[in-house]
Amino acid sequence: MNIVLAGAGAFGSKHLDSLKLIDGVQVVSIADFETDKARAVADKYGVPHVSADLGECLAQPGVDAVILCTPTQVHAVQAIQCMKAGKHVQVEIPLADSFEDAQAVLRVQQETGLVCMVGHTRRFNPSHQWIHNKIKSGELNIQQMDVQTYFFRRKNINALGEPRSWTDHLLWHHAAHTVDLFQYQTGERVVAANAMQGPIHPELNIAMDMSIQLKTESGKICTLSLSFNNDGPLGTFFRYICDNGTYMARYDDLVNGHEEAIDVSNVDVSINGIELQDREFIAAIREKREPNASVAKVIPCYQILHKLEQSLAQS
Repeated sequence: MNIVLAGAGAFGSKHLDSLKLIDGVQVVSIADFETDKARAVADKYGVPHVSADLGECLAQPGVDAVILCTPTQVHAVQAIQCMKAGKHVQVEIPLADSFEDAQAVLRVQQETGLVCMVGHTRRFNPSHQWIHNKIKSGELNIQQMDVQTYFFRRKNINALGEPRSWTDHLLWHHAAHTVDLFQYQTGERVVAANAMQGPIHPELNIAMDMSIQLKTESGKICTLSLSFNNDGPLGTFFRYICDNGTYMARYDDLVNGHEEAIDVSNVDVSINGIELQDREFIAAIREKREPNASVAKVIPCYQILHKLEQSLAQS
């Protein structure tokens, strides 16, 4: 299977590391407007073609699918471009920064029948898979999720500490992980959602602090705190308060309420959530089926984000 990677930044490299572990897959082209940086990445990973033009990359012989690790603001239009060119596509989170754009991607996926998957990695992290499996088997029932998403990002830099050409967003990116995961883990729709945000940054023009509350049909609740002002520890920390135990997930690691480690090494074929996400994308294409985290499955998350954005605009 021949893959185009669009975006040679921090997350693009994570996908390149993962794809080289999957049999029968090769990256044949990298699209990035910073072609010098892209060529350096291509040389490192043995990718033969680089272009600033995504269309040129899609037109390379034998291309089957695309992974988009580009700025949020172009995710929707590029996903549509890929599908209209007949290519399966995985879009890194978030799918879009508006519900209207997210719906447009879903419409094109339905029209083309191609695989369109979104990088909601929390569905694939072994820590969250372990919880999900316990819920499916009836061993656990979530009462509350308490989630903290904390970074120190007062300047516009990426995960590698390099300047960004676009602005990240607490609501449309970081909250999307938790809003989707909460509905996925509970198996219920969110029926009530509230949000508050702190002051808008004078240069970045985004809120640096945000608080979100969610409630499902049966009364399960989620409290999410997000900040770009937090100076460590960094990352997202999920506390699952259940009827039969408390668990804390930190990316691919899991501990119980007493900080005792839980072995998640046998949950899946890898303990790397990004690799498992890419394996699902490839498998769905090969097996001609809808993937976990398909655009259709995650669209309820973006509807909630839209409602939260509207409420913040009115407050």
